[in-house]
Amino acid sequence: MISIRLLALFLLLPASAVWAQQSAPTFTEPALSPDGHTLAFVSGGDIWSVAARGGIAHLLVSGEADASRPLYSPDGKRLAFISDKTGGGDIYILDLASGNLRRVTWADGREALSAWSRDGEWLYFSSARDNIGGMDAVYRVRAAGGTPTPVSFEPYRNEEAGAPSPDGRVVALVGGGWGSRQWWRDGHAHIDDCAIWLLANDGSHRYTRITPIDARALWPMWSATGQAVYYMSDRGGVENIWRAPRAGGDQARITHFTHGRVLWPTIAANGSTIAFQRGFGIWTLDTATGRARPVPIKLRGVAVGSNVSH
Repeated sequence: MISIRLLALFLLLPASAVWAQQSAPTFTEPALSPDGHTLAFVSGGDIWSVAARGGIAHLLVSGEADASRPLYSPDGKRLAFISDKTGGGDIYILDLASGNLRRVTWADGREALSAWSRDGEWLYFSSARDNIGGMDAVYRVRAAGGTPTPVSFEPYRNEEAGAPSPDGRVVALVGGGWGSRQWWRDGHAHIDDCAIWLLANDGSHRYTRITPIDARALWPMWSATGQAVYYMSDRGGVENIWRAPRAGGDQARITHFTHGRVLWPTIAANGSTIAFQRGFGIWTLDTATGRARPVPIKLRGVAVGSNVSH
């Protein structure tokens, strides 16, 4: 039994001293390089990189602002990400060889980066910049800069997380529901129910739904051949990675977790590996075998300044 003196001493300790004994780094929003060999991820509002098999991670992007959602370009030479240093959250591109950093979007609100086009010419993102009632729409902007153009813009309908197919003919997106706005919700509510849709990328507004609207379905990712879409769903009550044929048909559950979360998945351009957040760490999934494993990571580096976020 703890003594009264020890209890009193513990209560008199500054909160920072107690927290220092309990705190540990968290790893989130992983992104795989095109060959699946390297991971970029977020920890403490900064972007780090590590070998996909795990090991010592090194700082890529650091500063007073929060950086998030890193995504490698298809050639692996650039890294797009979101930074809130200029407001709600704009898209930036880092040239990995030169260290040159360039801002791409300039809106007041937050841009939610979702994908590169396979040719590396376009960045796809979601934003409520023009829609009604705070609903998101899907946009794209040239990686070289310019004015963003809407890809999917339906008034009074939430559409987001656009990802163009490898051939560029269709865009997989999340339509309906508020699942991505409430990705943090551990549990299910009917307002989270949404589906993965395919939108013809020709301005015709032709939609095809490829998943049922019976659960949260988020973060569509294309297979290397473009014949299937991977995504996260809590169908059955637990979050797992699923696979849907492009042409429609039976859905296949790829992971078989019985508890916990599966968040922010991304796929390597060669389709070999999917990375995702589980708990407060990073996991990888071999798409051929269905085997998932945690990635052991240790940080080496110090952020420029303290930056506490909630």
